[in-house]
Amino acid sequence: MLEFFFDCSSPWTYLAFHNIQPLARELGVEITWRPILVGGIFNTVNPSVYAQRETPVPLKARYMKKDLADWARSAGLAIKMPPTVFPVNSVKAMRGCIWVAQESGERMVPFARAVFEAYWGDDKDISKDSVLSEICESVDVDPVKFFECIGQQAIKDQLKVNTDEVMARGGFGSPTIFVGKTDMYFGNDRMPLIREALERLKARAA
Repeated sequence: MLEFFFDCSSPWTYLAFHNIQPLARELGVEITWRPILVGGIFNTVNPSVYAQRETPVPLKARYMKKDLADWARSAGLAIKMPPTVFPVNSVKAMRGCIWVAQESGERMVPFARAVFEAYWGDDKDISKDSVLSEICESVDVDPVKFFECIGQQAIKDQLKVNTDEVMARGGFGSPTIFVGKTDMYFGNDRMPLIREALERLKARAA
């Protein structure tokens, strides 16, 4: 009923990751977490993101920073924008989300949360093995096994499958959220609309 395609390298995804969980709990809906690589999406269907970074509109950029700070304050999250390393290579972290979910499903959300917090809250470079090792240890994931397994071809392939799938279904960035497979929403600020969509779907299923 509710799918959440995400890459931990996006601050808006951090907000949505945080905000969608209490909404799902309130409505009694399970979230299917779908790790993706947002850089692959930008390279394939949304290269305008790179152009905006190279030649930002100053007024828009200034407002976006305020908007992000407002949303972070509302959610009770610490978000440093921009982090020291931005953009960051999140491929190991996102492969890690896939492997942790397969290895121990209940640890995936804590692991992803720890990645978000390390990057956006603590300004740590999540592309570094040392940072990922710290994250693993903080959520009781074996770092040695983690690095062995995220290099497996099946894990790499699943990340690509997820990324290709969200594009095929109309997605162009992170977070992309689907209600009932076909009803797509993009971004953190769509939570009221997602709530209404879930309520309609639940009413029809009753």
